[in-house]
Amino acid sequence: MPEQKKQAPASSGTFLNFMLGDALMAIPVERVREILDARDINPLPQAPDYIMGFIDLRGDSIVVVDLRTLIGRPYKKDDLDTRIVVLWVQEGEREQVLALRTDKVTEVSRFDGDRIEPIETGTMLNWDHRIVSGLARRSGNYVTLLDLDRLLSSKIIASLDKHIEDAVGGALA
Repeated sequence: MPEQKKQAPASSGTFLNFMLGDALMAIPVERVREILDARDINPLPQAPDYIMGFIDLRGDSIVVVDLRTLIGRPYKKDDLDTRIVVLWVQEGEREQVLALRTDKVTEVSRFDGDRIEPIETGTMLNWDHRIVSGLARRSGNYVTLLDLDRLLSSKIIASLDKHIEDAVGGALA
């Protein structure tokens, strides 16, 4: 059976670029409500590690997700570059507002040539690429474009939790 190519999303314009460690990532700027400096986060009892808690934003309670922990990277303490990106995701018929904690917001920009390359599903060695909608370049460097709706859906989060648990369990065995 011939390999099927996944269609990369059409570039609709500008993207918010941010860092997680050495990785440059991006999300569509139209999803961003605002960018906040690091601040105290009120914890939620018995929440998963990737849910840091909530912040009060002009009277609204916004859940803050630690993107590093969610995708299986080591926790990192806040520093002067840490930012909280308030954004929205599509959950069924409604929009859900939440926030992602990132290491550093770098810029709002367009990609080189306004081009997003699809992820070739047949060459990924059984890697689950559902949280990535494509790759692009900015100033010659690769940028990973995140699929927010999938990344933050409960089904994908449960699957990420299992992958992380399996990887940690395998490392301890």
